[in-house]
Amino acid sequence: MSTIDLNADLGQGFGRWSLTDDAGLLDVVTSANVACGFHAGDPVTMQRVCRLAAERGVAIGAQVSYRDLAGFGRRFIDVEPAELTADVIYQIGALEAFARAAGTRVSYVKPHGALYNAVVHHEAQAAALVAAVLSYDGQLDVLGLPGSRWLALAGEVGLRTVAEGFVDRGYTAQGTLVPRSEEGAFVEESAMPARAVRMARECLVDAVDGSPVPAAVESLCVHGDSPGALANARAVRAALEGAGVRLAAFVAE
Repeated sequence: MSTIDLNADLGQGFGRWSLTDDAGLLDVVTSANVACGFHAGDPVTMQRVCRLAAERGVAIGAQVSYRDLAGFGRRFIDVEPAELTADVIYQIGALEAFARAAGTRVSYVKPHGALYNAVVHHEAQAAALVAAVLSYDGQLDVLGLPGSRWLALAGEVGLRTVAEGFVDRGYTAQGTLVPRSEEGAFVEESAMPARAVRMARECLVDAVDGSPVPAAVESLCVHGDSPGALANARAVRAALEGAGVRLAAFVAE
């Protein structure tokens, strides 16, 4: 039987503003990428999500980003590597405090938004992220796009790397994500379940030009801020289980 992790971006609110159905998604996913306050999230939100994740046995990951609340972390910032390293350590530590208070821990790190896309190719920023993880806790797993500099550099220094696939985002023929501003960036809801099963069972995903792209991934992401995210996550999970795929967090117990 194949096994795969299902993750979602959670805790993406601020104050009275809430973007994700955290409680609902935590009943479906096996890993939660929790916003750490730089692109979204505040102390009360982080505390609540960590508590709910602990109650449901969902693994917690720090979803770190540029310091960009106004842009939701989706704007590239040419930050100095040393500053980026410090910002990422700060974010992991903030989330870790709430995870520990809830009786659990932060198990992995995943960059968000523009930072996620930047460290596919940006050597200096990828190295800055790796330095942050090593400085904080070299036992943390790192989650990212297959073939990215982020995963390559992390692997070179002994961090456990986990390749991630997206059921709701379009891929280029090169295996990168289609920019959100371009046609084909988003996948039709009806296509998501079969797409997830193909990645889990065949390690392939169709690019926007129809060509098959290798997708040997250990975790699948459903964006928590997308319209219909909870229904999509439920449909994806049901399809995976119906195809004989076991759902489990990728992190070690």
